[in-house]
Amino acid sequence: MARILTFLGKGGVGRTTIAIAAAKRFAAQGKRVLLAFQEPEAAVGILLGEVPGVEAQALAPNFFVVQFQASALLERSWEEVKKLEAQYLRTPFFKEVFGQELGVLPGMDNALVLNALREYDASGQYDVIVYDGAGDQATLRLFGMPEILSWYTRRFRKVFADSDLGKTVTPFLQPLASAVLNVSWTDDLFNQPAAKQATNILEQGRQALADPNRVAAYLVTTEEPATIATATYLWGAAQQVGLTVGGVILNRAHDSAAVAQTFAPLAVTPIPTQAVDDWQPLIDALPDLEQASQAPRPIAINVAERKVSLFLPGFDKKQVKLTQSGPEITIEAGDQRRNILLPPELSGRPVTGAKFQDSFLIISF
Repeated sequence: MARILTFLGKGGVGRTTIAIAAAKRFAAQGKRVLLAFQEPEAAVGILLGEVPGVEAQALAPNFFVVQFQASALLERSWEEVKKLEAQYLRTPFFKEVFGQELGVLPGMDNALVLNALREYDASGQYDVIVYDGAGDQATLRLFGMPEILSWYTRRFRKVFADSDLGKTVTPFLQPLASAVLNVSWTDDLFNQPAAKQATNILEQGRQALADPNRVAAYLVTTEEPATIATATYLWGAAQQVGLTVGGVILNRAHDSAAVAQTFAPLAVTPIPTQAVDDWQPLIDALPDLEQASQAPRPIAINVAERKVSLFLPGFDKKQVKLTQSGPEITIEAGDQRRNILLPPELSGRPVTGAKFQDSFLIISF
């Protein structure tokens, strides 16, 4: 399993340059590094000295790069879908549709990139994956996708099972499925082999995101008020998807004192303006990118005290909304909504109080 790092911040703050420097630093330490780009930019080829391809290629010892292209990822993923179809269906029909024919629908690219990251991670070929994406809400939604999809599965599974439609059609699904599937069928629509496989993948993604030693982000900003405001918002939004923010990289820094106060308790690392084509000073100036576990965690559950604490920097209590539905609570802050499945000890207990203190939302049961 690899450590996956990404960088968040407003466009133009130097995220791509920082990502390249971070990858070079890990490679120099002897770690096998994959530097993955999502946004195709001509500047990447100039910075690297070579335009990355759609397959991982070595640029230096321990240093590999890849350019994610949605059309290529879709074609590759479609072949995997066809293999699954052939595995489970007696008479596959997707075999007549080819990946080269398919177009990328809006939002599909994030799912394809997330799956590509999962595959590179599972390959065991890399110790570190540095992902240079859009660095904004799109990146956060990408990393939050396993949690959101898990919620949809849990919620609609219960809704379908309790509905008259579900109770009516379920007895007829088993004989129908047995006629078209190569595998045995149980009464539970969501407990079939393919559904179990998808659920396991989502659970692996959720566990990785919850571990700052596996997945973490760093904010990149300058001293400009607009870039600081964007980084602050992304900090809070990252907590809502469960992504740990390990620190702040202040690019082209002159006076970091005020910025450090804004992002406390995160460590702020100032990066002075660097000379062109001289990577080593920038590499040396980077913080220790393996210390994200020391940053405030997005969520902490204290069963003994019957409390759930969420770290929501950048928001105030007027921007935070709390609702409860059965064994889950929903936290809405800004443009992000997070559903938290409570542990059995707290499941079913009503919320008795909530307070917003020092950027923490503390919920009591």
